[in-house]
Amino acid sequence: MSNYPQGFAHYPLYFDPRQQLALIDAVKAGVETAPFFQPTMPRTGNPLSVVMSNFGPLGWVTDKVGGYRYESVHPKTGAPWPKLPDALQNLWDAVSGCDAPPEACLINWYREGSKMGLHIDNDEKDTRAPVVSVSLGDPALFRLGGPHRGGKTQGLKLFSGDVVVLGCESRLCYHGVSKVYYGESALVPRGGRINLTMRRVNPVERDAT
Repeated sequence: MSNYPQGFAHYPLYFDPRQQLALIDAVKAGVETAPFFQPTMPRTGNPLSVVMSNFGPLGWVTDKVGGYRYESVHPKTGAPWPKLPDALQNLWDAVSGCDAPPEACLINWYREGSKMGLHIDNDEKDTRAPVVSVSLGDPALFRLGGPHRGGKTQGLKLFSGDVVVLGCESRLCYHGVSKVYYGESALVPRGGRINLTMRRVNPVERDAT
């Protein structure tokens, strides 16, 4: 691999086709009670190009009035988010190196033309735990830069079943999705790419002894 920041890891095809189908079934079940919603940017109210939902006790949301934040209930229904699937908890346990469980798992649906601008995941109160991300469906061109906006980025094509971990130095590096290769996979109902991103939001309690 290229000179990626410390703590970045890529696990190609971590989930086999059967496991990918099971994850898609879990997403379908989850969005029955926590339907996809359209997030919007703080201040401007401009919509993000993805629609999203969440698994876990907390969910990431954003809108014009409240900005970026984590909430324990769905912004439209007011209902709690669905439980994190066991397969994702097992993945976290295997690759995160974090003893505490993830508290949020974003479900981002990239439809035709969707992308994600370069950003840092820093809405969490403790960024020592990594971000663990799963790609399902259409491939995507993932871009990873450094800790400062405007620096050089490296591209990595992610395929369905791939897992990426952003930990240590890479945890606070700019990253995004510049392109989705729409129509190359039939895994996602109605097409596109599903990205599942697990995060720890609150500080991990550590033994003081």
